[in-house]
Amino acid sequence: MKFLVDAQLPVRLARFLKTSGYDTIHTRDLPRENATPDNEINAVSIQQNRILITKDVDFVNSFLTVQQPYKLLLITTGNINNSELESLFIANFQSVVELFKQHSYIEINRDTIIVHQ
Repeated sequence: MKFLVDAQLPVRLARFLKTSGYDTIHTRDLPRENATPDNEINAVSIQQNRILITKDVDFVNSFLTVQQPYKLLLITTGNINNSELESLFIANFQSVVELFKQHSYIEINRDTIIVHQ
């Protein structure tokens, strides 16, 4: 399973996923770094079969209308510090990985994992 972490999420999250054994890049790793437009992020996601991890609701619209990005993990925690975000991923990420085997759009907030059909 491969991931692409969007600009408004910390590089620290991408590092955590890498050390957990997942092929992960952050938008800062792309040629235009954090200024990469959404359509290019979608293209990378599709070309490389990467699940996009984002807080940006614009990706929900593109996913629902044109099935881009490849798969989507929407983070809806509101403002959260890096340590809390990492703790949230540590506690829930194995469940999220299992869910992505059968689903394409998942949302995670401070309390719940929501599978969207």
